[in-house]
Amino acid sequence: MDVEPFGPGSMHWDTAGEYRNLLVAGSALVLQTMHPAVGAAVAEHSTYKDDPWGRLERTLASVQKWVYGGPDGPAEGQRLRELHKPISGVDEQGRHYHALNGEAWAWVHLSLFERFIALNRYFGTPFTTAQERRLYAESRQLGAILRVPERELPADLEAFWRYFDDMVSRRLEAHATALDVLTVMRGTPAPPRLPAPLRRLWTPVGVGAGEFNYFVTVGTLPPAVREKLGLRWTARDERRLRHLGHAVAMLTPRLPERLRYMPIAYHARRAARSSRRRRPERLSA
Repeated sequence: MDVEPFGPGSMHWDTAGEYRNLLVAGSALVLQTMHPAVGAAVAEHSTYKDDPWGRLERTLASVQKWVYGGPDGPAEGQRLRELHKPISGVDEQGRHYHALNGEAWAWVHLSLFERFIALNRYFGTPFTTAQERRLYAESRQLGAILRVPERELPADLEAFWRYFDDMVSRRLEAHATALDVLTVMRGTPAPPRLPAPLRRLWTPVGVGAGEFNYFVTVGTLPPAVREKLGLRWTARDERRLRHLGHAVAMLTPRLPERLRYMPIAYHARRAARSSRRRRPERLSA
């Protein structure tokens, strides 16, 4: 399949590899596992309980290969589909599931777009509508890399938000796996591979890593999702999250690139700059 790879100049190139994405990684998994097929598959076939950060690292490495892998991005998408082909079964309610069910496979992908929007709303500069349109167009390109069926991808930004609201109200449920993910996060320490300066910033003074994970995860979920899961969130909690978000938004642009981006993204960005610098020399030779 001929899919144009990502590269410098795309919004994903500038955002998908940031360590900042860890702040919405937990809420992304909660959203995904609220889909009954995804929740059942993760419960039966995932290592999120025994190795939550290891699972997340592998997921983030795969995401970065889609974006920063150039021509190898589609191959990583195909590898991921092959990995999920055997994952199927029957859940506790007798419902059949398969990891590559079109709706479920699309939801895992499309929920990441919504999380990118939330990330920048809370921990950066909120996107304009024009930026959201551009990012969504790139998300459809990413969906092609992951072999998401075309029929499952909303055509444009407005269609996406109708789709998202409908999924939250009609299809998602307070799945036991999603609730279990929240419990696991509450007992999980800070990510082990964070650069030392960022590890020191991961938890505010007096707040344990697990409580911080839980707080940020619950706070960044859409209100309708929190309500469906029965999660408490107060105006005071929202103010605390906004203060934290402001601090992250102010700090992130000031970080050196090696601390702002995860290794795959950092090295790909450096290599792209080096290639651009060499190109004029070849043309003038």
